[in-house]
This record gives sequence, C-alpha cells and structure tokens, in this order.
Amino acid sequence: MTRFRCLALILVLPVVALLAAHSGLAVAASAKSPVAAVNTAAGTGLKGYDPVAYFTVGRPTAGLDQYVYQWKGVTYRFASAENLALFKSDPEKYLPQYGGYCAYAMSLNRIADISPSEWTIVDGKLYLNNGFFAQSLWSLNKSGNIASANHNWPQYPKKPVGE
Repeated sequence: MTRFRCLALILVLPVVALLAAHSGLAVAASAKSPVAAVNTAAGTGLKGYDPVAYFTVGRPTAGLDQYVYQWKGVTYRFASAENLALFKSDPEKYLPQYGGYCAYAMSLNRIADISPSEWTIVDGKLYLNNGFFAQSLWSLNKSGNIASANHNWPQYPKKPVGE
C-alpha cells in the first residue's frame, strides 16, 4: 500500500466509521453473544432475494412466492424455477458466507445485518455487506477481510434455526 493510501485511510476511516454508525450500520455484539446461525427475517433468508441470481444474472433479484424452498429451517425465494432447481442441486454453492451477515462486520469480529444490493462474488463465494460504507471498506482489502472474517465466524456460538 502506498504511503498516500495509508495516510488517506488513517484520515478517512474515522469519518467513514462515524458516518456508517449514523447511517444504519447495525453492528451487534461481539463473539461472546450467541447469534442465529443464519440471518433471517421471519424465517426467510437473504431478505427474500434469490441467492442464485447473484451468480446467474449478476445482480440482486427479488424472489417470488411461487418459487420457495426450505433449506436447514430457512426459507429461500427464487426468481425462477431454473434458479430453484440450481439451488436444490447444490445449496452450499449459492448461500452467502457467514450465515448471510455482513462480511465487513464479520471481519471486525462483529455481526451486522445486510443490504441485498451490497454484494460481491469472490472465488465463487457470495459475500454481502450492510451498506455502501461497509461495502466500500470491505472492498479495500477483500482477501484480508475474508481471512479475518473466516477466522472470526467459527468463534461465534450459534443458536439453532428457529430459536
């Protein structure tokens, strides 16, 4: 990293962190608190968005009520019968990392909700983030943030689905 980039990060990160805190970056407790194994809203994963569409059409796509599938106690919605079939054939391939929680927050050893429109696929894996600021900060060092998040996620005690 260049000296200029380091200086820019040192000067900008506190401001960005403050803005993120006020813009809804909902960061919850650290690894000591049990969390649901999968980030859901009323039992639905990915806020009703189609996990396969990120890979097939390259954008977040709302799922439809006629294409639903329950996997490990979580309901997922799909935009088409084809996407539903792809998911059924290999669910783990399409599910977001870290139980569908914010990848950047997890790299900081925190839990945060996601915005389905802030996403990236890296090495065939789907990563979601909380919002524009989290996505921007996560993108500055994807490999380092993935390594940190991969280290942190197993340390979180998980509540069973439905609890």
